Amino acid sequence: MRAVAAALTLLALAANGARAQTPSWPTRAATIISPFSAGSGVDLLARHIGNELQDKLGQPFIVDDRAGANGDVGAAYAAKAAPDGYTLLIVTPGIAVQNKYVYATMPFDFERDFSPIALVAKAPMLVMVNPSLPVHTLAELIAYAKANPGKVRVSSTGVGSQPHVTLEMIKGMAGVDMTHVPYNSAGQQNTDLIAGQIEAGINYVTTTIGLVKAGSARALATTGATRLADLPDVPTMREAGFPGFEAVGWYGIFAPRGTPDIVGAKVNKVVNDWLASDRSIAPLRDLGMQPAGGSADDLRAWMAAEENRWGALMKRVIVPQ
Repeated sequence: MRAVAAALTLLALAANGARAQTPSWPTRAATIISPFSAGSGVDLLARHIGNELQDKLGQPFIVDDRAGANGDVGAAYAAKAAPDGYTLLIVTPGIAVQNKYVYATMPFDFERDFSPIALVAKAPMLVMVNPSLPVHTLAELIAYAKANPGKVRVSSTGVGSQPHVTLEMIKGMAGVDMTHVPYNSAGQQNTDLIAGQIEAGINYVTTTIGLVKAGSARALATTGATRLADLPDVPTMREAGFPGFEAVGWYGIFAPRGTPDIVGAKVNKVVNDWLASDRSIAPLRDLGMQPAGGSADDLRAWMAAEENRWGALMKRVIVPQ
């Protein structure tokens, strides 16, 4: 009996040891869902991340573009994927925070269906005016708008977009009346700004920096926490009189809820190592992004801050579609 008991004890210890071992991942190709179109900033960022993961983890990471509904189509697909580590999702503010205020129904519950892995990058925007407008600073724009209530038209890439809600935040903080003009594309938005059909615009650095450098638009401020390396003379909103202001696009990696912790740990390490290396500098700069990084808990805290930043404002200014 003692021999049998000893054997059973050894078997139990062996079983516990096997469960405690770190699972081997990845052993086959994995997919990164980019919930926007091929060639978009999200798609290109996903490909840079995929290349790093492939190089460091030894398996292909294939980018699958599934665009629609400001990212909800791709996110809904990822939410239904098996939580086995072979499906990852690039998440934007709309998917995580804002879309639920824009759409009457959502095809997923973000907090219930996804687990955070890493905040990769932030994408600041530029507040711009047509050069014919007699303002050269943000303070002058605010003063001009107060003297001409409702007459300064400010464009964005659509109702509920990051540029739109950023405009609404600026209006609220400055106590000024400016007219929002939504566009379906950044290209048309920029065309009308250059032509003087609208007086001002807010959009991501990637799509606007060329206009500013060519003199077709005048940048008054950047919405990020720090100045841009490519436009060092353009102040931040904080420097321009809005303490604590930050309104950026951001890009995080998430996995379906229930994905093994080892997956998140491995992906987080690869991403943070890349962001800390010189290899990330040129790609992010080309995309108009700034590196972020940190732990999964850091990303969770960032999302909570974003909800606090935008939730009440979205409820006030957005009529669900």
